[in-house]
Amino acid sequence: MNDHYYSEKPISEIKEKEFTETFKNKTLKFLSVSGVFAFENHIDKASRLLIENFIPQGRTLLDIGCGYGAIGLFLKALYPQLHVTLTDINERAVDYTRKNADNNNLMVRIVQGDLYEKIGDSRFDNIVTNPPIAAGKKVVTQLIHEAKEHLEYNGAFWLVAFHNKGGSTYKKIMEETFGNVEDVKKQGGIRVYRSILQ
Repeated sequence: MNDHYYSEKPISEIKEKEFTETFKNKTLKFLSVSGVFAFENHIDKASRLLIENFIPQGRTLLDIGCGYGAIGLFLKALYPQLHVTLTDINERAVDYTRKNADNNNLMVRIVQGDLYEKIGDSRFDNIVTNPPIAAGKKVVTQLIHEAKEHLEYNGAFWLVAFHNKGGSTYKKIMEETFGNVEDVKKQGGIRVYRSILQ
């Protein structure tokens, strides 16, 4: 079986890259790791765009498919009033999210599970995702559809993707699911989409 970033138990050799990133005068240090999405020495462009353009509402946030934790941890640092939960199917991703949270003294909830599997009946004011495009349309469609069951009324679902690499399709699915969708930001082929549960 091939080892993907959406594998539950990656078997690839562990290699790490350490780096720091700064947004809005907040600097965090990260370890990214092989076998987890975006194994680079910087935050990937799509995740950066979501972090830069996110507008919080309410007090709770879920980062689904969190990888090593870049989006959820930065949003916690930028908006400390938020109660942040991060989840991923990948054991290694969850392990490194925990390390990155500890290294930056960020108090967040981290759970391992397939999509919303371990979230239970919890509902959130914000759900954010840089979805696992490589896992396939079926998985990402499920992620969008089930978000509706985990949002508070007037809660926002945020998704970032390359528009011509699946993003346009997922935008349509968001429109069908929520009855609304907007392009919050367009840059370099990447778009940040947002739907509101009404």
